[in-house]
Amino acid sequence: MKRNNFLLLIISLFALFIFSGCAALIAGGVAAGAGTAGTYYYINGELKTDYSFSFDEVWTACEKTVADMKGIEVVPEKEIAKGRINTLINDEKVKFDITYKSKNLTTVAIRVGLLGNKLSSQLLHDKIADYLAKR
Repeated sequence: MKRNNFLLLIISLFALFIFSGCAALIAGGVAAGAGTAGTYYYINGELKTDYSFSFDEVWTACEKTVADMKGIEVVPEKEIAKGRINTLINDEKVKFDITYKSKNLTTVAIRVGLLGNKLSSQLLHDKIADYLAKR
């Protein structure tokens, strides 16, 4: 009888361990229109997602977002397949990392502040998605 209880406890703990991360992934998914961001990942203070647009289109949307949010001290660093925009928005340091993945797939990671602010990063991603949807 004790062996069955122990086995049940082990299986329950294993199931809890396996499924504990799934709720966060499901909660992180956001319904979006065709071509815009889908699932967001908040890792190490950065909120990251993929956009089904070219690198240049996403770069332009990020620049428009910075301008719309009245970013100051803007420092863009654009290369062939990646870029970074550092700026100050509302006295917070904001970093946009834009990375080419394929012809029509671009990743954007946003960090607001030193440790990251998920809500502020989400607001910026929403603005990027709005600009991309309008194009």
